[in-house]
Amino acid sequence: MQPFLEKYKKQIALLGGVVAAILIYLLVFDDSSNRATIETIDQMTLAASDEPSTIPETEIETESKPIVVDVKGAVIYPGVYTLSEEQRIVDAVEAAGGYTDDANPVLINHAQKLHDEMVIYIPKIGEEPEEVMEQIIQASPATGSGSGSSNGKININKASEGELTQLPGIGPAKAAAIIQHRSEQGNFQIIEDLKNVTGIGDKTFEQLKDLIDVK
Repeated sequence: MQPFLEKYKKQIALLGGVVAAILIYLLVFDDSSNRATIETIDQMTLAASDEPSTIPETEIETESKPIVVDVKGAVIYPGVYTLSEEQRIVDAVEAAGGYTDDANPVLINHAQKLHDEMVIYIPKIGEEPEEVMEQIIQASPATGSGSGSSNGKININKASEGELTQLPGIGPAKAAAIIQHRSEQGNFQIIEDLKNVTGIGDKTFEQLKDLIDVK
């Protein structure tokens, strides 16, 4: 054994050096790889944290504008109420405690949206249409010259949009259509001409014929 070691000691020493070099290289390379991997992960984490959030912001809901309406006539608690412009006549009636036993709400458009300074008059059983309109006109806020009424009726040739919307079945859209029609076609000659306005048919006209005038 001794002669063998002496004979090949240089080769053994060289082989040992090579093995040692390989071990050192593997240790150093593996450590560097680990550090590089860790650094890459850290860089990716930092980059992700710096990116702006892509989560959409919740849209801010627009609050409804408060308005004031005056509820009169056959309701339990007549008075002035603060409501929302998104609410409708039925909500105003409920705020006023509902109808009295002698209320006649058949001509009331419960689905009509409210607007500021609106007057809602609920007629009583037995009241004539002319009396109802007179009550509405007297309760309505002044609108300039206010020449849109005569003899308790609404003059559809002179009435403002606000006055027209006091009529049953006439909301802002139909009131605007009436004003547009008379500005383009001229004044209505007879009340039946109102049926020439888009959106006003026989059924609506039947509700209006005793409440309107053209003089």
